Amino acid sequence: MKKYFYLLALALSQIAFAQYADPNYAIPATGYGSDGSHTVAVETFANVNFAGHTINIYHPGDISTPVPTIFYSHAYGGNDPENIIGMLEFVAKKGYAIVYVPYQTLATTTIQQRYDNLKAGFRKAAQDYPNIISTDKVGFMGHSFGGGASFAIAQELFTNDGWGTNGRFIYALAQWYSYFADNSLLDNYPDNTKVLIEVFADDSTNDHRMAIDVFNHLNVSAAEKDYVLVSSSTVNGYNYEATHSLPNTATAFDALDYYAYYRFIDALADYAFNGNTAGKDVALGHGSTAQVTMPGEMTPLQSFSNPYPLHLQSYYEFPCNNADDNPRIDYCTTTAGIEEISNNVVSIYPNPATEVINITTTLATLSINIYSTMGQQVNHYELNQNAATINMQALPKGMYLVEVNGIAHKVIRN
Repeated sequence: MKKYFYLLALALSQIAFAQYADPNYAIPATGYGSDGSHTVAVETFANVNFAGHTINIYHPGDISTPVPTIFYSHAYGGNDPENIIGMLEFVAKKGYAIVYVPYQTLATTTIQQRYDNLKAGFRKAAQDYPNIISTDKVGFMGHSFGGGASFAIAQELFTNDGWGTNGRFIYALAQWYSYFADNSLLDNYPDNTKVLIEVFADDSTNDHRMAIDVFNHLNVSAAEKDYVLVSSSTVNGYNYEATHSLPNTATAFDALDYYAYYRFIDALADYAFNGNTAGKDVALGHGSTAQVTMPGEMTPLQSFSNPYPLHLQSYYEFPCNNADDNPRIDYCTTTAGIEEISNNVVSIYPNPATEVINITTTLATLSINIYSTMGQQVNHYELNQNAATINMQALPKGMYLVEVNGIAHKVIRN
């Protein structure tokens, strides 16, 4: 773990920062994900827990009253806000403030101290800049280490400090292990909390099981939480890489940033803070066309109400079953990955299928969900038997994910 974090910090310190340079698709001109009209101002103040790294507040400089605020927890080693300056400025241009708190990543700094540093910085920003920050409407957002940290930090500031009484959300991306987030904490978020969890198909760093575990155990209404998978694409020879470095202004500033990240920030904030249901249809759309559609020939996003990991745990740098690092290791085996399917447990035939598929399992019951490649659930069955015949004729030809008792299979409908 220490080797990885050192290399990540070194890489982030050496990259040249890029401008938007997508050869295929322009920035969205209108709607969610389009750039806002506000000017960007930045306030900085000393970070008493991390000398030499100021805490920054990006906010709309042309608004003189407090605005809804997002509190951002960065990835491990990503202490320089320039790594994601595109996102920080995007939020301010849309009329919101966003607070960026660097935290120490030295080996001598504990995870508890890092969480405490983030909370202290967030509280200091809210206390010292009440003319900018409204704590009535609050979002918590984080990537990797920061994504895993967002759940415990948000819950404390929601419940202990009363933040977000008029609007709350959590947006976690490619999350690492979640500390201080036992099931009693995950069971106690305020009723108005909205949650979006996002993972990247080709992320070989953080096991998707960590995100799935938290998603499954969050006591937030199913209608108010969503799980989105972003896949890579190649269009006209240009690679849109859905890896752990997304989103990162320095290494990948293209349509993936705007359509699979900025668009969701924009929509989720509009729904949580303003009650706009159009924002819900995008950010928490559960497979809606508005949510999953990507521009041109890019691979559509996928939304899952019952998500599953794509790979074996051995695929990841940080697997869920890491006894040294994961405090929620007991929940790693509750979901099997698509590569862990055994025909001794579940059998689906014929495949490809023209009219029907036959499903058998060694278990006494069948729970079957059928999803399109865009993540939309098209059928669901709960059966007290170990075999079933499912009619596929009403479905358009193409590939489907047939999830049987939590295990997903690719099935072709000819």
